[in-house]
Amino acid sequence: MTTDDLMARALESLGADGPLSVEAIHRLADVADVPEAMTIAEVADLLDISPHTLRYYERAGLIEVARDGNGHRVYDTHAVRRLVFLTRMRLSGMPMRDLQHYVSLVDDGERTVPERLDILLEHRDTVRRQLRELTLSLAAIEYKIATYGGRTGPDAELSVRRAR
Repeated sequence: MTTDDLMARALESLGADGPLSVEAIHRLADVADVPEAMTIAEVADLLDISPHTLRYYERAGLIEVARDGNGHRVYDTHAVRRLVFLTRMRLSGMPMRDLQHYVSLVDDGERTVPERLDILLEHRDTVRRQLRELTLSLAAIEYKIATYGGRTGPDAELSVRRAR
């Protein structure tokens, strides 16, 4: 399953205009389709990141990975689930130091839940601000395209792709 597959699954489960429900999020975190043990190459392919990035996350203390008898990394479903979260947080712009702090809190147990919640609430506010800024930027781009006589909107994008 590639990142595109994961994204398609995520969008399908959320619905185009549907509300973001807890059940949808649980379905996104479901790793039932993921093998019990995966190699670094398989996980890198699944998450569309490099093996170097996976090793970096391990060195940074974000993930612990078991080793087989030959010393090769073996990623279980718990590690893959954590990596899905980590890659989504990095994609959303969460700094490594914040991720490291968050993971250390997770590893410290239930007593740190309030602090973890504060971190996630703050990051959510940051992402929402970025979304508003990107929406405004997209509107400016659409305006300029229309100014030059181009078509805008989702239908225009499809017609451009078909013309290629």
